[in-house]
Amino acid sequence: MTGGYRYRGGSVPGLAGFYVYGDFGSGRVWAAEPGAGGAWTTTQVATVGNLSTFGEDENGELYAANIASGSIVRLTPAATNPPRLANLSTRGQSLTGEDVMIGGFIIGGSQAKTVVVRARGPSLAAQGIANPLANPTLQLVTGQTVLASNDDWGQAANAAAIQASGFAPADPLESAALVTLPPGGYTVVVSGAAGGTGVAIVEVFEVDAAAVPLLNISTRGRVASGSDVLIGGFIIQGTGPRTVVVRARGPSLAPFGIANPLANPSLSIFAGASLVATNDDWQTGNNSAGAVASRGFAPTSPAESALLLTLDPGAYTAVVSGAGGTTGVSIVEIFLQ
Repeated sequence: MTGGYRYRGGSVPGLAGFYVYGDFGSGRVWAAEPGAGGAWTTTQVATVGNLSTFGEDENGELYAANIASGSIVRLTPAATNPPRLANLSTRGQSLTGEDVMIGGFIIGGSQAKTVVVRARGPSLAAQGIANPLANPTLQLVTGQTVLASNDDWGQAANAAAIQASGFAPADPLESAALVTLPPGGYTVVVSGAAGGTGVAIVEVFEVDAAAVPLLNISTRGRVASGSDVLIGGFIIQGTGPRTVVVRARGPSLAPFGIANPLANPSLSIFAGASLVATNDDWQTGNNSAGAVASRGFAPTSPAESALLLTLDPGAYTAVVSGAGGTTGVSIVEIFLQ
């Protein structure tokens, strides 16, 4: 192996902070990013024959040397797009009291990132949802501080910017907030105006700073049956696979004062209509149980579900239901590794 540098240049924003290194024998150059628990994710980004060393200029751009030809090449692979989570969403019931829908997400890195947060309801009717939330409202919170709130997105002070972002909701009664946020954890609360109830979607879309990662989403909602199960969606973008941990929790919510936690959540991962993986009790019939535990994501209760998966770029859905048709409050979580 030929050691390299962390990329600090500006010509390939998607590589910011990645450690770039190579292999003399094959000439392949990789970008590696550390994840939770010490694991690394790598993506091949270039090929340089007879690779002997790397160099860095004053702007943080990287170069590689070919010992056979004596040539030096600048590593500016325009097509490089390290795998990452691009947007996150969850569909479930938004009720009242503790049973409103509560979504959480984390912005990683060291720079601010602009996102659009949406709460949708009426536009779900066209997708066959029988009981969409007629008038969703949202609040964006960090800790105890409310950063933004919105009922009808067109009434927002920056509605024009929301429209220009391409993420404006289809229905004027739906909610959206466009905000620039520093790294940290955030919570989105979706409820119905005037106490309305129904099925809603909470969504987080990145608007800029592709090099600043969305690290995970976790959404708490009530799991019922039929179309009223809890459904989390996420998209992996980039030129290579990415590893994620997906969890479904229920029993471990009881110590937090949740009155009706889902007793035995079951988890299924889909790519389109294709089933990718499924799990009921995370320690049973689960080839990834050891990896889930070693990375610090073992659920507290043996009745909860968890999977560690390495997935190709694409769109995925995590469906949380109750084993044996049971119902209750659950959390679906997707953690980037």
